Amino acid sequence: MKENILIELSKQFAVDTINLCAQIKENKRGNPLLNQLLRSGTSIGANIHEGNYAASKADFINKFQIALKECYETDYWLDIFKRTNILTEIQYKTMFAKCSKIRKLLIASINTAKQSQ
Repeated sequence: MKENILIELSKQFAVDTINLCAQIKENKRGNPLLNQLLRSGTSIGANIHEGNYAASKADFINKFQIALKECYETDYWLDIFKRTNILTEIQYKTMFAKCSKIRKLLIASINTAKQSQ
């Protein structure tokens, strides 16, 4: 059940990331680093989705660990964008909270999969 919640949360986070990046670009506050946020923020869900169709438990864990790394990278870019005033405090807090929720679920899923290995 966690994986279904995780899939939905990560898909919505990808949509939110795409919309945020489009908004930043439209407001002409974007820069070449915008693609970094776009890539990492959308990669989370892609890796979770792929992990749910893994060929083995090890493959599942690997894909979820990649998604977790992408969460951490996304956190980094969100913080950089906040510090440079590309993101407002509200935008940052909203996206960071969503990313943190996904990260916590990923960690729990990875730990559960490792224990049952």
